Amino acid sequence: MAEKPVFRQLLEASTIGLNLVLATFVGLGMGYALDHVLDKYLHIKTYPWLTIIFLLLGIIAGFREMVRMARKTYDGNNKKDI
Repeated sequence: MAEKPVFRQLLEASTIGLNLVLATFVGLGMGYALDHVLDKYLHIKTYPWLTIIFLLLGIIAGFREMVRMARKTYDGNNKKDI
């Protein structure tokens, strides 16, 4: 099996950090939006709890994706040694 070009390896490495940041901001945005909607339309005061919960879920999802991509890269490197 041929080794991946350097440019391809750099692209894969940069997506790890990008996924972590995007997952965090998506979680933050979803939590803030839910807090806002529940307060405005249903008059349920949840701020800042849903924002905090979804921010933490976004961080967890980002780290989970980072570990998954690192594991895939590690497994791919070990297969060519066999």
